[in-house]
Amino acid sequence: MNYSQLELYISQPRLSRFYRACGNSKTKTQKLYKINLRVSQAFYPLMNLFETFIRNAIYNQISIHFADSDWIMNQKMFFMSSVTLTRSRFYLLKQVQKAESDILRRGLAITSSRIIAEQTFGFWTSFFDNHHFILVGGAPLTAFPYKPAHINRSHVATMLGRIREFRNRIYHNEPICFSGINIDFALALQVLRDIHDLIGWLDPQLRAYTDYFNNIQNKINQSNNL
Repeated sequence: MNYSQLELYISQPRLSRFYRACGNSKTKTQKLYKINLRVSQAFYPLMNLFETFIRNAIYNQISIHFADSDWIMNQKMFFMSSVTLTRSRFYLLKQVQKAESDILRRGLAITSSRIIAEQTFGFWTSFFDNHHFILVGGAPLTAFPYKPAHINRSHVATMLGRIREFRNRIYHNEPICFSGINIDFALALQVLRDIHDLIGWLDPQLRAYTDYFNNIQNKINQSNNL
């Protein structure tokens, strides 16, 4: 496909950032656009595993805190309705209620596992926001038994926030190869380090498992040959 065809279907505004970063070279622009997609694609397996690990680890630790494996159903009128969550507009409660409505609409029975499956990554990372974290007794941080002693809630929240924002860029087809107007995968590499650290703090064996699916650095290295 030549540049004009690509521009027709991708759109000129979308390609223009790539074009400027490549010194107005149409050949390099097409190469960079492909590399950006390949790096984004390479994150999918790792992101998929990471989100699953984090979700289950957080859920399990909160289950221990409440001594209730169905807390996501049973805490709607308790901690999820705390007056301290007024400013957050009872985000967790509304997300659970929305999930229940969607499940019922499909003619299915409401179960904890189905509610869990309906929740976004943001639902789980929000447990590291201080107002939620306090209400569940700091249980989410205990999901990382191998973390260094100096790593606290705020540090993990920052890492998860960076990962979530980066994830959303990938899932919404936004470029991840720029810093300002320059070609730069520094953020992608930082997010990769964040993911590796957090997975290792869950369980070092999980880090070894996910390494099998990780070829992100190889894809980023392709940008050296533009």
